[in-house]
Amino acid sequence: MHLNQWFERGMNPDTYIESMEKNKEDLLHIYDHFSLPVDDAFFNEIREKNLRAIVLTEDWCGDAMLNIPILLKLSEAANMQVRMLLRDQNLELMDQYLTNGKARSIPIFVFINENGEEVAKWGPRAAELQQFVDHSRASLPPQDAQDHDEKAKEMYLFISKSYRDNQDFWLAVYNSLKETLAKA
Repeated sequence: MHLNQWFERGMNPDTYIESMEKNKEDLLHIYDHFSLPVDDAFFNEIREKNLRAIVLTEDWCGDAMLNIPILLKLSEAANMQVRMLLRDQNLELMDQYLTNGKARSIPIFVFINENGEEVAKWGPRAAELQQFVDHSRASLPPQDAQDHDEKAKEMYLFISKSYRDNQDFWLAVYNSLKETLAKA
C-alpha cells in the first residue's frame, strides 16, 4: 500500500485521543502545558513543504504519551495534517519501520510530501531520552532475579512520571523533531 493510502486510513488525532484508555490524561497534560518555542521561520519552512505525518502508536506506550502532544503542537503551528495508526492493527506498515531492524518500537512518525513520498522518519524517542531510558534500565537487576519484575514496574512508572513532568524532556523531543524536519 502507498503511504498516501496509509495516511487516509489513519484516525485524526482527536479520534485517537478520545479512544485512549491508558495514557490519555498524561498525554493531555503534556499537550496542555507544552508551549512551543518562538520559531516562526521554522514553522513557515515546514508549512511551505506541505508535509503530513503518519503516526504509528498505541495508547499504552509511554513514549507515545510524551512525543505525540509535542508533534501535535508542532503540526498546529506548521499546518501539518496528522493521522494516527495503531501499530498492532497495521503491522504491514510497522514492519517497514522496525527499530534496529527488529523491534516494533513506537511511536514512529513518518513524514510525507504531497505525493505521498517519505521525506523523513522520526522515532521512537529523542537521543536524550534514549540515554535516560538506557541509564534507568542499567540499574535493573538481572532478568532471572526474583525482584526483576517488581523493579522493572517501578522503573517504568518512574520513566512515565518523568516524561509527564520533566519539561526539559518535552523540549528535547521538540528539538529532535525540528532537527529531523529541517532535513526533510
